[in-house]
Amino acid sequence: MTKLFAAIVATTALVSPALAQDKIEEFRIGVLGGENAQDRMTSNECLREKTEDLLGVPTRIFTPADYDGVIQGLLGGTIDVAWLGASAYAKTYLTDPGAVEPVLVKVNTDGSYGYHSIGFTRKDTGIASLEDMKGKTFGFGDPNSTSGYLIPSIEIPQEVGASMESGDYFGEVKFTGGHEQTIVAVANGDIDAGVTWADGLGAWEDGYNSGALRKAADAGLVDMNQMVEIWKSKPIPEGPVVLRQALPEDVKLKVTGLWASLKSIDADCAYGVLQGDALGFMPITHDAYISIIEARKSKM
Repeated sequence: MTKLFAAIVATTALVSPALAQDKIEEFRIGVLGGENAQDRMTSNECLREKTEDLLGVPTRIFTPADYDGVIQGLLGGTIDVAWLGASAYAKTYLTDPGAVEPVLVKVNTDGSYGYHSIGFTRKDTGIASLEDMKGKTFGFGDPNSTSGYLIPSIEIPQEVGASMESGDYFGEVKFTGGHEQTIVAVANGDIDAGVTWADGLGAWEDGYNSGALRKAADAGLVDMNQMVEIWKSKPIPEGPVVLRQALPEDVKLKVTGLWASLKSIDADCAYGVLQGDALGFMPITHDAYISIIEARKSKM
């Protein structure tokens, strides 16, 4: 990570004066929904401070209520950087291919950059698999979430031989609004089961190494010992950190370098930003998301 940061900083010095003359008055970090706004602000405040110090301009965090708020902010130029899910990136790209560019991806502790959609329920429901969910209530997160909607809406019907429409196989299918909301709804018994995301590494009792379950467990919102996994998707490519393409090149390079070196600079800050234990952020390109873009097209 340190070598990558050094290379990016060195490259920054080579930016031509013509490109470097473009200035920004402020910088805006968008954070996807998935947990409540205050927790998102708290987890990313250290990143905001480091960004402000690096760029020398006021830096703010935006926490829209849903994924689409971040997507529209990027498209409209009111958000400059965001860590998107793969499906959210696909929607952004399909809406305007020139709006953002993917630069980095979260890398897991084993060196992979994938994760899983996890189907889960409370242990006391007696539900052990999707077969036991027939006629029961199932919860998605956000329509623009890869793990909270897109992938399970494709893979689960293939497994159960029925659609995700309410009454077809599940008694009712509903959107909760986000990952944290799904986890809390399952824990409180408001829905029988739902899907969220995790890297699938480490111990179930911890909520795995990173992901929404780990964040909820760390926050005391859920006791993982009272939860059971009933389904796991195939590996999903982790979503990219994207930058607005219209930003000055020197700003892009500085911000990319900061995110890439965050784990080595401040491990505690990185833990909050990365939503658990991970190696950090490494370079990624648009080509890694072509399959998700095609899957997203199939839902249009």
